[in-house]
Amino acid sequence: MTIYDIAELAGVSASTVSRVINDKPGIGEATREKVKALLKEHNYTPDENARGLVNKNTKLIGIMLADIRSAHHTDLTYAVEKYLREKGYCGIILNAGSKAEEMVEAIRILEQRRVDGVLIIGSVFQNETVESGIKEHFANIPVVFANGRFELPNVYCVLVDECDGVEHCVDLLAKKQKGNAAFIGSLDTPSSQEKLKGFKRAMIRYGHSEESLVILDGEPSIENGYRLTQKLLSEYPRIQSVIYSEDLVAAGGMRAFWDAKVKIPDEMAVIGIDNTIYGELSCPQFTSLDNKMTEMASEAARILIDAIEGRKNPRKIMLLSDIVEREST
Repeated sequence: MTIYDIAELAGVSASTVSRVINDKPGIGEATREKVKALLKEHNYTPDENARGLVNKNTKLIGIMLADIRSAHHTDLTYAVEKYLREKGYCGIILNAGSKAEEMVEAIRILEQRRVDGVLIIGSVFQNETVESGIKEHFANIPVVFANGRFELPNVYCVLVDECDGVEHCVDLLAKKQKGNAAFIGSLDTPSSQEKLKGFKRAMIRYGHSEESLVILDGEPSIENGYRLTQKLLSEYPRIQSVIYSEDLVAAGGMRAFWDAKVKIPDEMAVIGIDNTIYGELSCPQFTSLDNKMTEMASEAARILIDAIEGRKNPRKIMLLSDIVEREST
């Protein structure tokens, strides 16, 4: 059933049917209701590709993230895609990886698909390669960066104050008499650097020198969490607590403590970051900093649709994090 078939049944022109479909004015109410009834009766679905050619928009949104297999990326992508569908848009999700050439390829793919806007999720994309790609390929469409920032006229940024959040984690450990803390995890993204900045700031505030701080760097994985925690136990016996850069890393650390028969939280307190399902599945369940990733991505999606449809928002929005305290502290 085409738009021309509906027009013939209604005794009107195809352009009239098109105006009804697109909710345009200038059509009598009786005619409008007649056409709507026929559209419903014959289960007519507009061809979005054809409409996009006419309206100069595709209703497609590009979603770039490093790896959808990550637990918090899975949750936030679900929330974003659901919101986009409610607003009549369709998301194209690309696992853009963590390498410059992969990110460039993802940008090119989205440009070829003529997306109406782009949502970038994760501070790993805060680099010159992606910034140059936006300038070259996305200069004429809105872009929203969740958990990162670019100083470009068409880019909106939604951030979480992870630095302040980690400071509060150190405060909690000090309150629990576990203030001699270590930091374990990835340090190679802007987000990780903000977490580390909060850790250093708080530890120095409690009288520790920066040179004395125990900071163990490694790729964010369960395996590295386990390995680095073993190193901590072997080389730094006076440490009373650990803040892990991500829950994924903390999960590996918790296993290492279990194997070493370290009692949590009596002998060692543990805090992860991201507030993912890992914290609840661990035994004991571990405390985690909720850095509002899902809320941040949902807010970014809202701002993106507003920008596409001509509504204004601030260029930068900062959300605050919360500590979800469980059995490990």
